Amino acid sequence: MRAAVITVSDRSAAGTRDDLAGPVAVEALRAAGFDCDAPTIIPDGAEPVRNELVRALAAGARLVVTSGGTGIAPRDRTPEGTAEVLEREIPGIPEELRRVGAAVAPGGLLSRGLAGIAGRALVVNLPGSPAAVRDGIAVVLSVAGHVLEQLDGADHPGTDHA
Repeated sequence: MRAAVITVSDRSAAGTRDDLAGPVAVEALRAAGFDCDAPTIIPDGAEPVRNELVRALAAGARLVVTSGGTGIAPRDRTPEGTAEVLEREIPGIPEELRRVGAAVAPGGLLSRGLAGIAGRALVVNLPGSPAAVRDGIAVVLSVAGHVLEQLDGADHPGTDHA
């Protein structure tokens, strides 16, 4: 199954800072059995995020994880770009990501990341730090299989429709 990682960072896109978070997500996705290329690096802003999400989905990604741009700085617009692509939000995923993040550092409460469905794919925004991605991708992977099965028409576990 195809996955994609999008790193959202003005500095990484300009080549002035290495992307340390995106590779963490790629490694975890590959270890979980996803076919995943190296991260795509784009600048901050709603439009670049929207455009890259559309591109990743059109290329067949069933799971798209973004890293960065979820905070409160003026150029942190990843949630706004993501909202333009999502058909249905799944609020429980970002709620859990914030809970996990806040247990490590109070700044985790400031993440505005979203998660939801776009077509037959799960899209999740993670913060930009490698540690937040490491912790967050574990949350994503704990539910991704179930979400994708549901999108493919599988019954809920334990459901008897006889």
